[in-house]
Amino acid sequence: MLIIENLTHVYPNGTVALDEVNLTVDKGMYGLLGPNGAGKSTLMRTIATLQAPTSGHVRFGAIDVLKSPEQLRRTLGYLPQDFGVYPRVSAWDMLDHMAVLKGISDGGDRKETVEALLQQTNLWAVRKKALAGFSGGMRQRFGIAQALIGDPSLIIVDEPTAGLDPEERNRFLNLLAEIGENVVVILSTHIVEDVSDLCPAMAIICDGRIVSQGAPTALVAALKGRIWKKTIEKADLPAHRERHQVISTRLFAGRTLIHVLADSDPGDGFTPVEGGLEDLYFSTLSTHRKAA
Repeated sequence: MLIIENLTHVYPNGTVALDEVNLTVDKGMYGLLGPNGAGKSTLMRTIATLQAPTSGHVRFGAIDVLKSPEQLRRTLGYLPQDFGVYPRVSAWDMLDHMAVLKGISDGGDRKETVEALLQQTNLWAVRKKALAGFSGGMRQRFGIAQALIGDPSLIIVDEPTAGLDPEERNRFLNLLAEIGENVVVILSTHIVEDVSDLCPAMAIICDGRIVSQGAPTALVAALKGRIWKKTIEKADLPAHRERHQVISTRLFAGRTLIHVLADSDPGDGFTPVEGGLEDLYFSTLSTHRKAA
C-alpha cells in the first residue's frame, strides 16, 4: 500500500505544484486524472524519488520513501512521460543493459528476464530491431518492459498513451491491466478513457490539489440527475455560460452540444443525460475553479 500524507512542493519561483496532497493507494490500477499543469508529473517524480518535496510524507509498505529512497528504487518500475534510449541499440541489448543496471548480474538470469519481458510486451519479433525504428506504441511497450525489470511491486506510468493510435492504445492498456492484477500501478493521465477503462480507484488533481477521489462508479453515481444537455448555436454559448454552469462543449453537426451541471431541471430546452466519467471530470474541474 502507498500512503501519501500532506505532500507539498513549492518551486523556487513560488509556484505551488503540490498543495497538501493526501492519497492512499492499494494494490491494483489507480488512476490519477488531471489537466496539463495540474501537478501530476511533479507528484509522480516525487513518489519515484526523483525530487524531494518541500514537506510531507510518503510510505510504501514499510519503506519511508523520502528517508530511504534507495529502498524504494529496488522495488520501483517507472515509465516517465518522456524517456530516452540509445537509438541504434536493439531492444534485446538495451533491456540486457538495463537489467545489469538493476543488479541482475548472472548472465543466465538476465537472458531469462529479457526474453520473458519481450514476450510479455509483444516485442519478441522485433527484439533485434534498433529502437530508432520503433513506432510510438512499440516504444511505450518497451518502456513498460524496462519498468518491469526486477519484478517491481510499485509501478508508475506517466501519460503513457498520449500520441498513440487507437490500436496501439488498446494493446498498451491491455498490457497494463494484466500487470496491475498483482502490484500497485499508478496511471497518471489527462485522458479520461484511460481511467474509465482500467482503474477501480482514482483521484482527480487540479492546481496541485486532490479535488476528488474514490471509485469511478460511485463518483459518477453521485452525478445522477445533475447533468443536462442541449444543442445550441455557437453564438449563444456566452449567454448560456452566464446563466448555467457549463461543464463541457462539443461541436456536433455544425452546432454546439453543451452539458451543464444543475441540481434540478434548468428548463430552457435542456434534457437529462446519464453522466459518465467525462462529465464527472469536467464538473469537478468546473466546480473547483469556480470556488477558487
